[in-house]
Amino acid sequence: MKLNKVVSTLEMPHEEWLRYRKKGIGGSDAGAICGVNKYRSAVSVFLDKTAEQTSEFDNEAMRQGRDLEQYVAERFCEETGKKVRRANAIFSHSELPFMLANVDRLVVGENAGLECKTASAFSADKWADGSIPPEYEVQCNHYMAVTGADAWYIACVILGKEFIWHRIERDEELIATIEELEKDFWQNNVIANVMPAPDGSSSVDSYINSRYADSDPEQSVDITTYDEALKRREEITVLEKKLGAEKKQIEQEVKQYMQEAETAYSNSYEVKWKTVESKRVDTKKLKSEYPEVYKDCINVGKSRRFTVKGIA
Repeated sequence: MKLNKVVSTLEMPHEEWLRYRKKGIGGSDAGAICGVNKYRSAVSVFLDKTAEQTSEFDNEAMRQGRDLEQYVAERFCEETGKKVRRANAIFSHSELPFMLANVDRLVVGENAGLECKTASAFSADKWADGSIPPEYEVQCNHYMAVTGADAWYIACVILGKEFIWHRIERDEELIATIEELEKDFWQNNVIANVMPAPDGSSSVDSYINSRYADSDPEQSVDITTYDEALKRREEITVLEKKLGAEKKQIEQEVKQYMQEAETAYSNSYEVKWKTVESKRVDTKKLKSEYPEVYKDCINVGKSRRFTVKGIA
């Protein structure tokens, strides 16, 4: 292997490890940048790499994956008779230093590594008939690109169901594509601080609203190229109103049938229509009777309102 060690991760504090992740593109970023990760987009990777603060999305499934990594590695060794070792380091690509690899294990005596995964029984179909989720195949080829490995093993415990492992051979064509896409992303998005095409997520809203917080009434721009997109937006708006009314009608029918009942059951659903008390400040009364208190409690917010109307 061509192991270009950037830094040792042995006893490295988690916060410092998060900072190193911002210095390049890791294996878990590769699938999103290549457009094969349906749970994460290139925009989310961009926002993570360019944010000043270090943060990490986490959930119970990710926590279990970390905690069970050693178990998956041990099961792999039991099933294959191979030996693995921890790398305890972050490696970089010899020619593209922004490509990083923090691998789970290296396989002893082979020019190969091991990626350890866990999955719920609900995700078992993604591994059926020898399949490997595409984001993981890209991740493993990313590691091969960085380390120069000939192959990468992937092992997965499908919780409560089965253990699966596969050998992924080095795919030079795929690796060339990964390198090109990651190079373009790193240079033209991260380094240039230019966000990739928006993906409709709330994080993109936050980024755009923060970066362009103030409008200039003296400026106007030509958006003729967006005519078709805005027409589609208009169609979606009409559809949303129609579907919203249909949704409300269904809710009203169910409520009318339930009357005073708090809970209702069908073969497929449980419906709750529960009395909930909410307390709100009477701002009109507060302003009238305690104007000074009202004045002290007012927070003035600023935002930009986005509106679209047709031109006759």
